[in-house]
Amino acid sequence: MAALSVDLLFDAAVRIQLLERSITIAFADNTIRIKFPTTRRLAEFLDVPHYYVLPYFAMMEEEELVTRAERVGILTTAKGSRKMIELMQAKYRKEIGVILGKEVFDDLLRRC
Repeated sequence: MAALSVDLLFDAAVRIQLLERSITIAFADNTIRIKFPTTRRLAEFLDVPHYYVLPYFAMMEEEELVTRAERVGILTTAKGSRKMIELMQAKYRKEIGVILGKEVFDDLLRRC
C-alpha cells in the first residue's frame, strides 16, 4: 500500500466516482463543489483503517480543499474542485468523459 497523502485521497476519490459511475457536482455562488466519498468509503477502498484517513481530512480542511457540511457530507471548495478537475483531466479524462460527457467536462474545465 502506498503511503497516505492528500494527493492519494483525491486520486482515490476520483477512482471511486469512476467505479460507481457517479459524480455529484453542485454549483453555488459561482463555485463548483464536488461531493467527496465518505471517509469510511475511502478507507475501505484504500484498505486502511478508517482512523488513518481522518487526519488527512483535517489537513484538507486546513488547506481549504474541502469542507464538511452537516447531513450533506464532504464537498470540495473552489480550490479543491480545481485540484480534482485537474486530476480528472490529467489522469482520467476519457473515463470522466464517459460519465459526464465531453461538453460538460469541458465546461467544468473552463469554469475552474
